[in-house]
Amino acid sequence: MTSSRSLTLHIWSYLAIFLTIILAFLWILQVLFFDTYYENRTIGLIDKLAIKTKVYYLKNKESTYFDLISYENNACIQIIQENETIYSSNGTRRGCLYNIEDNTELTNSYIYDFINSNKSKKNYKIINPALKNNTLVSAIKLDENTYGFINVSLEPTDPAISILREELIFITIGVFISSFILAYFISKRISTPILKINNHARQMAKGDLDIPFEVNENIKEIKELSVTLNHTREELSKINETRKDLIANVSHDLKTPLTMIKAYAETARDLNKNNETKREENLNIIIEETERLNRLVNDMLELSKNETEMNTLNKEVFDITEEIKTILHRFDYLTEQEGYHFIFKHKTRVMINADKNKIDQVIYNLIINAINYTGKDKKITIKIEEYKKYVRISISDTGKGIDPEEIEKIWDKYYKNEKNHQRNKVGTGLGLSIVKSILIKHNFNYGVESKKGKGTKFYFDVNM
Repeated sequence: MTSSRSLTLHIWSYLAIFLTIILAFLWILQVLFFDTYYENRTIGLIDKLAIKTKVYYLKNKESTYFDLISYENNACIQIIQENETIYSSNGTRRGCLYNIEDNTELTNSYIYDFINSNKSKKNYKIINPALKNNTLVSAIKLDENTYGFINVSLEPTDPAISILREELIFITIGVFISSFILAYFISKRISTPILKINNHARQMAKGDLDIPFEVNENIKEIKELSVTLNHTREELSKINETRKDLIANVSHDLKTPLTMIKAYAETARDLNKNNETKREENLNIIIEETERLNRLVNDMLELSKNETEMNTLNKEVFDITEEIKTILHRFDYLTEQEGYHFIFKHKTRVMINADKNKIDQVIYNLIINAINYTGKDKKITIKIEEYKKYVRISISDTGKGIDPEEIEKIWDKYYKNEKNHQRNKVGTGLGLSIVKSILIKHNFNYGVESKKGKGTKFYFDVNM
């Protein structure tokens, strides 16, 4: 198993390696390719000098012209006519072949070879005995009896070049050391905010959601990461708060029916075992409370399935008017026994395309919510309104309304706009969360309109 390294060390290593490669590349160019480049450049230069020499000779230019091109290009020019030197540039110049003592054999070798070759131009590559370096000689025929010989060193002989090469060694060492130091500080600058984020993330993982992530970094990606983690922290805080509320409220909704079931079961067993009527009432209450528990469990399972998208939509075209009528029949017992009034305003026939079972569940849960919060008149209004692009279905109550700052929170699981949790008349307290998840899955617009003291209207729009 390989050991992991810190981010700082990784960044420092990559920068150091990069700088080392750059310096190595520069030295490769200097050591391996400079001499080749210099030689190729010199060959091109000496060919031009040979042509210039011939042009100046044919135009009978003064010797100063030859001196000038010789001086400017660090070259040696020798003109021989009928085996005698009639011109040599800067005769004392260091490295000129014609100025070398005891060089008769060397000089004669390429001079005689070219004169006897009957060629108009030819290049020779020889070793200069004085400087022990490669030297290029360009021989050119100026007229029938006159020949020009230009020689240039194929290796840099200028002392400045040697000095530059020595300087390059010291510069390389300095750059190498400073680059490693600079790479270290750059790596620290980049890694420090990431390490801070990592430490805060560890604290967040342990449950500490109070420490915010800093977002004032200059690095765009780190700033975006901080913003994202801050958002995550806020969402986790909400989830943590919701979890606490959920545990408290579910515990309450479980405890109440369980307590009643136990109490009425003991009453039926101990006090009313000989009173059939009372025992029957006790058993009916036990059954009702058991059904309430069953609804609570089913709603929690349904909400979990909707949120994790375990179930899919099975869309079909159906008459929403008839569906609402069917749903309202389920609440006939509230109309007959407790005086609730259900007012249904609708057209004769309205067809929509949606998942029938899930839309039934939405309407059913919104009606239950209205029952739990309507006013003393116990009036609930269901309305269908048709528009060009959608059909709006709304359920209104006449209760005390919802504060504006509470509107967005009512869709949360078990959220109550009162701190003290009160037991629902019907339902389990998860209805609005189920409604939200179903409508989001359908991509339907939904919302709430509420006025304090006048009631609340929940609505959703079915796309046409």
